[in-house]
Amino acid sequence: MSVVSDTSKRITIPDIRKSKGKEPIVCLTAYTVLTARWLDDHTDLLLVGDSLGMVLQGESTTLKVSMDDMVYHTTLVSKSCQRAMLVADMPHLSYTSPEQALINASRLLDEAGAEVVKLEGGEDIAHIVDHLTSNSVPVCGHVGLQPQSVEKYGGFKIQGREQEEADQILKDAQALEESGAMMIVLECIPATLATTITAEINIPTIGIGAGVDCDGQVLVVYDLLGISGRSPRMTKNFLADSGNIRDAVADYVDAVKSGGFPTDEHSY
Repeated sequence: MSVVSDTSKRITIPDIRKSKGKEPIVCLTAYTVLTARWLDDHTDLLLVGDSLGMVLQGESTTLKVSMDDMVYHTTLVSKSCQRAMLVADMPHLSYTSPEQALINASRLLDEAGAEVVKLEGGEDIAHIVDHLTSNSVPVCGHVGLQPQSVEKYGGFKIQGREQEEADQILKDAQALEESGAMMIVLECIPATLATTITAEINIPTIGIGAGVDCDGQVLVVYDLLGISGRSPRMTKNFLADSGNIRDAVADYVDAVKSGGFPTDEHSY
């Protein structure tokens, strides 16, 4: 069920890197001690996403999430994260310069217990990613639909349908790899583009609304359980058929590992 066969072993960055093209990587979001306890044995990565602004704080975007919010929730998740690798989002305006990014990333790693930080952006933040990785901060990139740029997009809209946009997203992914990112989230891009990016770069890709050919998949856990109050195309309510949380999570893991999720219905 995992990139690591020994379920007592902590998943490491080399484990994730070696899984590329071999074993699908399973990721879910977690925001509390309890959700982390549900998920830790099942997933390879736990992501404390700034999506907490929407699913916990009731905001329409992620833009109001603060560093203190992220440190607090990452600390909670780290208490129950014994096996999965813990990734935490850098929130909006927390990495406007390399120096600021390093200070804030250090809070998530040293104060809150994260092992990897995630930043949105591509070529425009490559110098920041380079600064972080040069200072031994593991980084996960995020290209395609970037929720922290939702106002620029005019809403949560699929990215990369036009050739110029697609070419730029590929360049963004390549720039992040060159800057030292260990993996990249691909969000809401055409499945064909995600397939190309996954083949072109040597680090794992984690898809959400990006088709089945990514090296792994991530969902917001409340979307997986059908309790978030929203149902974007890239999600599936696994609780509807399973009847309980443990089985819903297990069904999601099995679907990702077998290539049964996402289907075309959940892709663009």
